[in-house]
Amino acid sequence: MEITRNDAEGRYAAVSDDGAQAGELTFEVDDGVTRLLHTAVGDEFEGQGVGSALARRALDDARRDGVRVDPKCGFVASYIQRHPEYAGLVTTA
Repeated sequence: MEITRNDAEGRYAAVSDDGAQAGELTFEVDDGVTRLLHTAVGDEFEGQGVGSALARRALDDARRDGVRVDPKCGFVASYIQRHPEYAGLVTTA
């Protein structure tokens, strides 16, 4: 599984080893805050960790870039609850 980031489109894309689009996480950046908007995973990839891989990549990028996140996406918000090492990235504003 490969995860790529496309800033122009505001999305992370997960592509399976055979080249199929497995899922995506959309985002927008405003005033140094990355808003994680929506995660979608194709039916045939459900339960295979695609959503978690997308969330992890977005959060790792935020940590690396020194930006805060606003998890508007319910999946990402629950991922952060299950992985408290990312809680410090969440904006309080």
